[in-house]
Amino acid sequence: MNRIEEYFKKLKQKNESALVGFVTAGDPDIPTSERIITGMCRSGLDILELGIPFSDPTADGPVIQRSSARALAHGVSTGKVLEMTRRIRRQTGIPIILFSYYNPIHAYGVERFYHDAADAGADGVLVVDLPPEESGEMTSRNRGHDLILIHLVAPTTPAGRMKYIAESAKGFLYLVSKTGVTGSDGLDTEEIRKNLRRLRLCTGMPVCVGFGISTAEDVSKVAALADGVVIGSAFERLIGENPDDAGLERLLAERVRAYKAATTGFYPEKMTAP
Repeated sequence: MNRIEEYFKKLKQKNESALVGFVTAGDPDIPTSERIITGMCRSGLDILELGIPFSDPTADGPVIQRSSARALAHGVSTGKVLEMTRRIRRQTGIPIILFSYYNPIHAYGVERFYHDAADAGADGVLVVDLPPEESGEMTSRNRGHDLILIHLVAPTTPAGRMKYIAESAKGFLYLVSKTGVTGSDGLDTEEIRKNLRRLRLCTGMPVCVGFGISTAEDVSKVAALADGVVIGSAFERLIGENPDDAGLERLLAERVRAYKAATTGFYPEKMTAP
């Protein structure tokens, strides 16, 4: 069983939703980034989503765009992210998912990426601009490496396509809470409930919800419905506003603890929500 699947099983037993935290690798610089990330893992993250910086992150809003720009300015590359992954893996046992656009992976070499990512201790990869129909070029290079490709489902995805995506999914499904880019304002929990209901008619796999979740209250509302809550822009906003603050690691750790506290005790309600 993959580490991702094991963690969801454990969380279910504890009546908790997963707290999935996105951070751009190397932001604001590699040493600070590693300290921030290991602190976040110790403070309650259930799954780490480690972003590979890219010059044209079209699915991301200004906050994460700027985080990629800061990391790239410090020379962070796909290879350096994989080196970071290896070092972070030595510090934590939680699942690590590499978040990327396809261009950096293609430039690195798909087969080489699969081998190096799995060897570094990553458990999955989420490629935001790679639809399932075109993912064969990537997944066919896996050659037995236990690296799960996480699939996205949009709120506009028709039921038939939801079923198609779910049939080839592993680990969990990532349900985008709204149309638009990461970090956009507004959270419609009734719309999330409706789309979760539609998706759960297609699969019994865990579903994590992301985009537009920024407060502990937001986390609590989504955790009551979903198996996991994904937060990225809220973390990166803290980094962007405090890049030289000696207390940045503490700020991120406190935020993680507050979010994690909002994910507990919801599993029975989730089971009846759909």
